Formats: sequence, C-alpha cells, structure tokens
Amino acid sequence: MNATPNTPPLDGATLLNEVEAFHRRFNVFPTEAAYVAVTLWDAHAHLVECFETTPRIAFLSPEPGSGKSRALEIVELLTPRPVSTVSASANALYRLVDSAAGLPTVLFDEVDTIFGPKAGADEALRGFLNAGYRRIGGALRCVGEGSNQNAQVFGSYCAVAMAGLGSLPDTVLTRSIIVRMRKRAPNEKVEPYRQRIHEKQGHELRERLAAWADTIRDQVAEAWPEMPEGVTDRPADVWEPLLAVADAAGGDWPARARTACLELINAAHDNDEASLGVRLLTDLRDRVFCGADRMPTAVILECLLAMDDGPWGDLDDKPISSRTLARLLAQYVTPGNKPIKPRGIRTPSGFPKGYYAEDLTDAWTRYCPPPPEESATSATSATPQVSGGESVADTATAIRHMSAETATPLFPVAG
Repeated sequence: MNATPNTPPLDGATLLNEVEAFHRRFNVFPTEAAYVAVTLWDAHAHLVECFETTPRIAFLSPEPGSGKSRALEIVELLTPRPVSTVSASANALYRLVDSAAGLPTVLFDEVDTIFGPKAGADEALRGFLNAGYRRIGGALRCVGEGSNQNAQVFGSYCAVAMAGLGSLPDTVLTRSIIVRMRKRAPNEKVEPYRQRIHEKQGHELRERLAAWADTIRDQVAEAWPEMPEGVTDRPADVWEPLLAVADAAGGDWPARARTACLELINAAHDNDEASLGVRLLTDLRDRVFCGADRMPTAVILECLLAMDDGPWGDLDDKPISSRTLARLLAQYVTPGNKPIKPRGIRTPSGFPKGYYAEDLTDAWTRYCPPPPEESATSATSATPQVSGGESVADTATAIRHMSAETATPLFPVAG
C-alpha cells in the first residue's frame, strides 16, 4: 500500500521506535541490543519474501518465569499471519506454509520439548525448523491415496520465533538471533499485559508495519546491506534481513542495528561452548602440547583430567579415556588427509602410544580459535601421576627437552 498525495509518507524510524516502546512496556530484555533485534525482526516478518534467509529468533532462559512466553505473545501481535503452538506436526506446518493465505509467522513456545532427550519423534519437526531458514528449503513428500502416490515438494520457508528453557542444537542456534532472558530484578517493572486492551494496540502497530513494508518492499529486495567488520558467513546471512530493514527505516536505526549485530554475535560465541571436538583440539594445543612435538596418551589424559574448568572428567558420566580420545580425534584428519590416530612414540621410559603435533596441526589451523598471546597453564604445571610413578610434569618436560635436542619443533615452544 503506497502513500497517496493525501497521506504523509510513513516514517520508518519513528514507527520502529513505537514498536520498540511497545515491547518495553511488557518485557525486560537483557540488553539494549535485544530490543533492537526483536523490533527489526518483527518488521522483517512483514518482508520475509524479499530475502534469501529469515533468521529464527529464540527467547531462551535457564529457568521458568523469565518472560519468554510474554515476549512471544507480543511478537504475535506485531507479525503477519501468526500461528502460535506448543505442539505441531511437521506435515501440518509444511501444508500451512504452502497455503494460499500467505507465509505464516510460526511461534513455538516450549521449544525445548522438541529438542529434548526424549523428543526423537520430532526429528521431522527439527528438519522443518532448519530447512525453512533459507528460501530453498523444503521437504519431499508423497501425496495421494493408496498406490496412487505422487512426489511433491512442500516449502518450509517462513519466519519462526521460539521460546524455551536451556539451549538449542547448534544447527538451530547458528540460524538464530538469541535473546537470553532472565527473571526480572525487584526494581525492574513492566506493565501488566491485558489481552482485551493491548491486543488492539498491537494489531494497530502491526497494520502500520504492514503498510510501511509495502512502501519499502522493492528497496529491501534489492538491498545488500553493509556488514560490520568481521561479520561473514552464517552470521551475515542471519543479520542481512534485519540490517536491510534498519537501513530502510533510517534515523539512528542503521547504527543501532550494527551495534546490536556485533554485540549479539559476540554474546552468542561467549555463551555457547564450542563442539566437544573443537574444545578438545584447542585444549590439546594450548594446554597440553604447548609447543611439544609429541605427547603420550597417558600424559594427555592426565592433563585433560587436571583441568578444573574442562568437561573431560564427566563425559556421559565417565572421565575421558584413551578410547574416547581416539574416537574424538579420529573425526579430524592429518595434513595428509588421513584420520588422526595414536602412534608409537619414544619417551625416556619406553615406547607408549601417543599423538604427534604434526598430525594435529591441520585441524588446529582449521577449527581452533586463534591461540592466546600467552599460553594458558601448560602441562608442566600439572601434578597428577602417570603409571610407574612418573609425573605428568616430568614426562612433558622430558618430551619437550627431547624435541629440542632431536628434532626441529613444528612451532615455537610457548613461553
């Protein structure tokens, strides 16, 4: 709906300010960046067909009573064709997306029940949430009766907002803007939400968002928003629609959107642990090998188990073992493109099995974050004992001494 000569042009920045203020009445989000992201997400839902991707937004918290469901209720008032559910089949959602009514905005409360340990039957639903993030996503299904079946592709691309306890699988987290909710402090007040009163106010804002979206549809469809420095790959896909909306709104929204983008991306990295394999590789590089070119398996295990801040003492209720270590490392390959495996190495006390830094360097380069300027606590500071009364510190120091005398280290010894 384009503006006519009798109506003033819609001011996108002012409208987004009003949407943000509406959220602030009923929710206390953890950061200013969260208000910016949620407001832009509401607006992007009215333009979802203009983009290649539609980021999920997830309101997560460790405990109930943190405002997650209320956040979804407010989003529901402001987005087009909302469908709120705590339980739905994937087939129903695929048909909903393909209906003639237009793309829905799907709002999933209690989403943790879909991804919990007993949610195996919801694998198809997880597939819907993952595939629908990108326009090309869909599912191939057989339709018809009896033997008269035909294959048909059902689309899954639509805006999805979620709320739940705990976290989500990495495949969903990386497609999402994460708002980590928390219980309100005693001095944090919100306006009591009354559906009979506030639903009309929210719907009035929704209609204005829809009208404004119509005036900028062509603009955002052709937009290639400039990303903040360092934002590439999947994070750029997630934030591109929101930055395009902010640029179209003008005012201080482009700057606020980019600040929020960096803040929430960095927060996601801070809060979500790396995969267990990446954590293992990083700990091996920075806290076990620390420049040595080889290390016995027994020494590696003792070093890992001595890390009070590591997960290695409790993997599925058991400490890491040589078998688990080998299984985790075998997922990665050597520079020669062969699985990383233990090999015999020479130590002052014999020829035990262990690992060589030359086998790990390619995985370290590809998967680990940049090493710290100064190495974290090295194996030489560990005190637990390996078999035969030989301490980790003694063995690791001896290996480093041997490396310095008999071979050229593959990288400088940390110091």
